[in-house]
Amino acid sequence: MQYRKFGSLDWEVSALGFGCMRLPTRKVLFWKSIDVPEAVRIIRHAIDAGVNYVDTAFGYHGGKSEIVVGKALQDGYRAKVCLATKLPMWRVKKTEDFDFYLGKQLQRLQTDHIDFYLFHGLNQEHFKKVKDLNLFQKMEEARDSGRIKHICFSFHDSFAAFKEIIDAFPWDMAQVQYNYLDQNTQATTAGLEYAASKGIAVVVMEPIKGGVLASPIPEVQSLFESADVKRKPADWALQFVWNHPEVLCVLSGMGSMQMVEDNLASAETSGANSLTPGELDTIGQALTLYQGKILIPCGGCQYCQPCPQGVQIPSIFNAINEYAKSGNKRVANMMFKRILKENGGPDRCASCNQCAELCPQQIDIPLQLSKAKRVIGGESLKAVFEGN
Repeated sequence: MQYRKFGSLDWEVSALGFGCMRLPTRKVLFWKSIDVPEAVRIIRHAIDAGVNYVDTAFGYHGGKSEIVVGKALQDGYRAKVCLATKLPMWRVKKTEDFDFYLGKQLQRLQTDHIDFYLFHGLNQEHFKKVKDLNLFQKMEEARDSGRIKHICFSFHDSFAAFKEIIDAFPWDMAQVQYNYLDQNTQATTAGLEYAASKGIAVVVMEPIKGGVLASPIPEVQSLFESADVKRKPADWALQFVWNHPEVLCVLSGMGSMQMVEDNLASAETSGANSLTPGELDTIGQALTLYQGKILIPCGGCQYCQPCPQGVQIPSIFNAINEYAKSGNKRVANMMFKRILKENGGPDRCASCNQCAELCPQQIDIPLQLSKAKRVIGGESLKAVFEGN
């Protein structure tokens, strides 16, 4: 395992962090729930292999992720890692909610402190709430009482908003979305550099864009296969992020032992400024080939689920993107048919906008669902998404 100094803190973090948003699941009746024994097994295996940073959040897996992480960190494993979790900003309505949620999270995680406590998914709206409810003071009180050690935030908005948030407080860490498709969206490369210039540790989430970059479009797969350096697509994506010296830890949502093993192997060969000009050119070509192939920037995070009307939003968007990537209408229709059979089609959308308010990618979900409905109804994918 490779390690990097964590910003201004006197601590070294493993290059690979365990993200607990996509733990292994099993189907129980009509629902998927965390496969607890397997989740505990793979989390502990990663820690045994040198991972010392574990990240979860209040809402992951419908509120169950923190509980499972708490179980995984028993038997001495809590002392081996720094633990990160997040205040659910969309649930916070009044100042007192801070202590309510933090207390609940400490119970779920079976710990007396959280090492890195994050305002979850800060954007301009949530940042205003932080200021209006005086939540900076609540963070400092929690730190002074020993319930948390470091004050941090995760982010989904524009570079301008990111810079404003960075400048507003002496943060210990910022967690941002970054991958080779998102170099110029959300915090952007400039944001990574700006945070690092302030001595703020940078942790990256979505390095494989919710798994999208692990199963690339055929053109990108061919490109990687013809490259002088042979890597799996996910490894190309991870190495691109690790190549940035500002990035100290890369979170991967690992849902199987195979993913853990693959990512551990990638982490062993990671390094800042380690990619050659030829390798960077290959990634640049991949970026060009992807342009126009991902119509809806959905990473399958499930924040929009469950929909009150039962709409299977991530599955619908996945079908649209798979259609765009492959051009295979027959496969897309099979995916749509399954969604409709399960009564989760876009026609059920009531435009309540609850999903859009929760979406970290800031997707206008009702609008995109209306487009998907037209495609399912037989209209041309290109005409719908390139027209009105």
